[in-house]
Amino acid sequence: MRRTLVVSDLHLGAGSGADVLRRPGPRAALIDALEDVERLVLLGDVLELRHGPRRDALAAARPFFEELGRAFAGREIVVVAGNHDHALVESWLRRRDESPLAEPLGLEQRFSAQDASAMLATLAAWAEPAHLSAAFPGLWLRQDVYATHGHYLDCHLTIPTMERLGIGVTARALGRPANKFANVGDYEAVTAPVFAWIDAVARQAPTGSTLNGQSTVRVWRALAGDRNGRSGTGGRTGIDLRSRALAGAFPFAIAALNKAGIGSFHADISTDELRRAGLRAMGEVAARLGLGDAHVIFGHTHRAGPRTRDLAAEWRGPAGARLVNAGCWTYDTYFVTVNPGESPYWPGGAVLVEEDAPPVLRRLLDAHPAEELRPLPV
Repeated sequence: MRRTLVVSDLHLGAGSGADVLRRPGPRAALIDALEDVERLVLLGDVLELRHGPRRDALAAARPFFEELGRAFAGREIVVVAGNHDHALVESWLRRRDESPLAEPLGLEQRFSAQDASAMLATLAAWAEPAHLSAAFPGLWLRQDVYATHGHYLDCHLTIPTMERLGIGVTARALGRPANKFANVGDYEAVTAPVFAWIDAVARQAPTGSTLNGQSTVRVWRALAGDRNGRSGTGGRTGIDLRSRALAGAFPFAIAALNKAGIGSFHADISTDELRRAGLRAMGEVAARLGLGDAHVIFGHTHRAGPRTRDLAAEWRGPAGARLVNAGCWTYDTYFVTVNPGESPYWPGGAVLVEEDAPPVLRRLLDAHPAEELRPLPV
């Protein structure tokens, strides 16, 4: 059995500069963790393809992949596409859709970087002499451990993010309600069109906050009373008034969305509910895809876990799946606190999978102070 390290949500090329692997210190921490590992799985959102043209993300990713390739020579790298880099497998999916012999999508399809897309082939060339290939929408790391990015959970999410709303509208238009999903094809049918549209916009120019997710964060911030104490041009009073108005209208907006059949949303968007909603949704995905009581490693929500103080029951799906979130490699000032490693959103998460022990969550950057991780100007 090979030792496998799983990391997710690198978001290399983020327009905000929040991708910490731009910096040599975090890169060295990840490279050091690979010393006794035979396989590295990059579990989706490896590139940030929603913040602007793809060439910008590729340029930002090149130093990391070249350094990784030298350090990981002769060993295996597997890239799984997420929602922010779904374009990495677009070419493969399109050719597959056009083939009269294609079978329905299963839990694991393996193929070369060259078959995946020109972008992934470029990453593979930079990563030589390591061997880089692709998997979609996930892969079995052993018989009882399955890894996938986790963005299918958006189909069941009770938090009204912009992406969740787009998926809800698409599902309603296609007549494919999420409570009837039973396979990978069902999830792809309602998520892929949303991803393709966002990607098409981002290819032309830097995207606005609505498409790159920042508007959702600003809404959460306002509804929470801007817990980080930021002030705007209108001063603190202006922010308070806007926040109160938004908070008052929010339940009515949620009710309208639910009545329209876009989803089944809740008005609670606290950080605790963000965690619970994501876990409920991922547990639902695991049950509908027939993963049973397997360990299911995912990312997407950026919230690593389970951590020591987490409730174990929250991390079990309705069919018994044992959930593990690999966390992220981005420094998001809204979710983290300044104390290293204190927040479950602190960057540097990784999951180690060995021969017969349960997957273990590791925190590779918990000793790195905020000054070393805060977004760099780009």
